[in-house]
Amino acid sequence: MKPIATLVALVALAAFAAAQTDQNRPNRGQDRGTRVFNGRDLTGWKTKADSGPADKWRVGRPSLDPANPAKLVVEEGGRALINDIVEHGTSRDIVSEAVFGDCVIRLDVMVPKGSNSGIYVMGEYEIQVFDSVGKESNPAPNDMGALYGAQPPKNPKYLAPGEWNTYEIHFQAPKFDKDGNKTANAKFLKVILNGATIHENVEMKGPTPGGVDGKEKAEGPLMFQGNHGPVAYRSIRVAPLPK
Repeated sequence: MKPIATLVALVALAAFAAAQTDQNRPNRGQDRGTRVFNGRDLTGWKTKADSGPADKWRVGRPSLDPANPAKLVVEEGGRALINDIVEHGTSRDIVSEAVFGDCVIRLDVMVPKGSNSGIYVMGEYEIQVFDSVGKESNPAPNDMGALYGAQPPKNPKYLAPGEWNTYEIHFQAPKFDKDGNKTANAKFLKVILNGATIHENVEMKGPTPGGVDGKEKAEGPLMFQGNHGPVAYRSIRVAPLPK
């Protein structure tokens, strides 16, 4: 075989091998999703002015205060989004500038003792964030993992205050016709908390009180409740809902 022909054959073989490898490699971009929070500053986020008296969100490294487990200690250099408050009602809700429709949301959340927050999917449908340790056998409609106003979690696994809880939320946005009339409710297809599936195929007949504007729409932001207590979020990613 001539040298040029040999080179062409080798290049073709390498391309074929690479293609086969790519077919067997997980699509990490799709699996991990878009990083909604950059871990450095509050770029891409804004606070909801009518939700509280002041803006107390910051970026840092949180840990439970050993002198007061109801508080967080915040150090510099971390990559968490932290509501750095002590008292209930002294901060504001924080909202992403990016908006989403059908999606999979993955994030970690740290809750101090007795604290309370919420993950508002599309800014309107709340998954409760709460210190609910000890209530695993009979969780209430406002305990950790509850779809607020719709359904308590089923067989949840709760972690102690100061530990990182992991959520994976598979969400289907409400659907509308060309005239703006709703044709299908929003639906939580699946919610996983700390490895345990706590919801499947739960329809939301309407928005949760306390959201961005109380209006259902085809796309909306991610909102974290900040006017109830200290809390920290990290590793926040949103991916398209698999077909």
